[in-house]
Amino acid sequence: MKVVRTAWGETARSRRIDASGAGDTVIRGSGILARGMRGGGIWSRLGAGAAVLALTSCGSAAGEPGALPVPTFASTPTAAASVTGVADQGRLPDDCVRLLGGNDLGALFGLPLDSVSVRTTIGTPAPAVGRTERLSCSYTRTGAAKGDLLDVNVSAYTDVDAATKQWRTNAAVEDGPHRDVALGNAKGVLVERPTDAVLLVANGAETLTFVLPQPVRIRDLSAADTLVDVALRVLPAVAAGAAPPAAPPPAAGPPAAG
Repeated sequence: MKVVRTAWGETARSRRIDASGAGDTVIRGSGILARGMRGGGIWSRLGAGAAVLALTSCGSAAGEPGALPVPTFASTPTAAASVTGVADQGRLPDDCVRLLGGNDLGALFGLPLDSVSVRTTIGTPAPAVGRTERLSCSYTRTGAAKGDLLDVNVSAYTDVDAATKQWRTNAAVEDGPHRDVALGNAKGVLVERPTDAVLLVANGAETLTFVLPQPVRIRDLSAADTLVDVALRVLPAVAAGAAPPAAPPPAAGPPAAG
């Protein structure tokens, strides 16, 4: 399935994600991985330190108050592959359920089990802006009460400068009042509008964009607090595979005179 892109660069929604050559691959449902869809220049995943994040404002998968398991992330690609049975092809996960499962999001929103559908879209590189990978995730409610719940776009870049530049560009084209949001070491900008709220995050050489429709919320939290809660759950999954490649060894000099 070909997804049409325009020339804005990767932004909050797929409505303004830049054209980058071949069409993206859309994977419907959860747990289905795309292989070989990353473009050239993709770094292999390198281990990041194990990440453990204490979280609040959780619910059970049945929609009752409770606590979701605290997310932990493997410190090496081998360990990560042993959990899922496969290794990712690049720095980003190959399936949106690896970022945030449908039942986990449903638990946050107080929805019944198995009522959230997850759609994964594997994007293509955009060398003009330094983007090497993109993963787009769409979470929707199934059944009689169909509707959008959350969109998440994650992109990897060649370096921190390229990611930061694109993050600023993305934030600048979003309509509505902007304000900075604290997310630990990551930088965030929140844009709130009558129809939705958007949180744009720069985290090292990666950018993340979260779009929350009105009036979707975690219990009685505001749109801003809901987006921050979700972002803090997703960031460790991205950081676990986001270590940049090691610098190449210095070129050998001429042999010493005998």
